[in-house]
Amino acid sequence: MDKPNLYRQCMKLYIKNMVCNRCILIVKNELEKFRYHVETIKLGEVEIRENLKEEDKLILDNHLKTFGFKIMDDRRSQLISQIKSSIIELIHQENIHLKTNLSDYLSHKLHHDYTYLSNLFSELESTTIEKYFIAQKIERVKELLVYGELSLSEIAFQLNYSSVAYLSNQFKKVTGLTPSHFKKIKISKRIPLDEV
Repeated sequence: MDKPNLYRQCMKLYIKNMVCNRCILIVKNELEKFRYHVETIKLGEVEIRENLKEEDKLILDNHLKTFGFKIMDDRRSQLISQIKSSIIELIHQENIHLKTNLSDYLSHKLHHDYTYLSNLFSELESTTIEKYFIAQKIERVKELLVYGELSLSEIAFQLNYSSVAYLSNQFKKVTGLTPSHFKKIKISKRIPLDEV
């Protein structure tokens, strides 16, 4: 019987479009179907015990594409995915108030200068980190409005808007509707987080 190798190194895979807990479950399930041992998994990142050959990685990538995911090899694309995952994680964590400065948060979390991150994001995504951040916040506002458990004041506080008026103005600028009008017509068709 083989003894476990205590010094085995895990292989880290960066997966594009992993934007929610459901995505994590899907990717984990699919990796297990391939009999890979998942050590850790979080938004945009998976560590497996196995060290994949390029052809195995290509087969896995083609399989994951059927679910809308993609394995990224390019370091710059991986960093963009990490930026997006970090922003999504920050906004969508329950009971977390967005009191932190976005540039400080990303620099600290990703260990890069914010100017570098911002320039790279703009170059590869054709939008700014700030616009992406705002779009994600608005999607979170939509979600909270549809579920109707919080008042607009509570939503503004939770997402660190300086006032309800500022939240309402930004919401209308992005969606074309006021939050109250959006809530009335109960638009449940939200943009998938990976398309924001």
